[in-house]
Amino acid sequence: MDNALFSRRRAERFAQLLDEANGGRRHHVKSRNDDHLAPLVTLGRQLGANAPDAEVDPEFRTGLRAMLLATAAREGIGTAAARPAERKTSTRGSLLPAVTARRARARGAILIGIAAGAVAVSGISAASENAVPGDALYGMKRGTERAQLALTSSDISRGQLFLDFARTRLAEATTLRGNPSGYSAVLDDMDADTRQAVRILTGAAAQRSDPTALAAVDAFLADQRRSLNTLEGRGSRIDRVRTGESLALLEAVAERADAVRAAIACGQQFTVTSDTLGPIPAVCA
Repeated sequence: MDNALFSRRRAERFAQLLDEANGGRRHHVKSRNDDHLAPLVTLGRQLGANAPDAEVDPEFRTGLRAMLLATAAREGIGTAAARPAERKTSTRGSLLPAVTARRARARGAILIGIAAGAVAVSGISAASENAVPGDALYGMKRGTERAQLALTSSDISRGQLFLDFARTRLAEATTLRGNPSGYSAVLDDMDADTRQAVRILTGAAAQRSDPTALAAVDAFLADQRRSLNTLEGRGSRIDRVRTGESLALLEAVAERADAVRAAIACGQQFTVTSDTLGPIPAVCA
């Protein structure tokens, strides 16, 4: 999509077409951009007419409202037009209020479209929460997870998010028993999330010389072990072997967390050596 799409003329024409499509006054003009804008107008109508039933998060709604109000204030949308006595008598001056009004309507239409699209995407994301591999919305679910990571500012929060993703992968795995390739693939993703989380959290603990970040790892281990032990006794032999590999990873994670905690307690300096589970602490004297 080229940047010309967002030019002033296209934005104003898009606002007119969207207004007409929703039953507004027809503008008896035709633009060479109409054919390019028609799919966007159709999408805008569909977003308004077929909004998903999923409930929008209250925090998202509050943040979106604040963003729209700030944008409206910055762009001058909704401000009162100049008083008649203050308008200039020249021809150019008399045209300015009309041009400003059209621009304001165009900006307002664009903001409404952005809001509708954001709400729709939020609803689809909520609807995809229970999707599993093979479902149409599973890609949206994983995309939402990547967006959450991009919006996370601290290392500890990122590590905790990866732990949450690993829990989610385990929940998905329970629905894929009897499908060796699908089950193994989900557990591969779960183990990758686990390693990433532990690497971040042990690194944060070592850097700060504070074991607080390891509390999230301890809670995660307790939950995951319990669920994986339940899965280990079910499914095919291949599934049970694959579950055992994930349990072995959890044992390695527990050992690393204990070693990092012990090194912090005795004031031991961490070496520059690390692996997929984070820094490798030296043994305390």
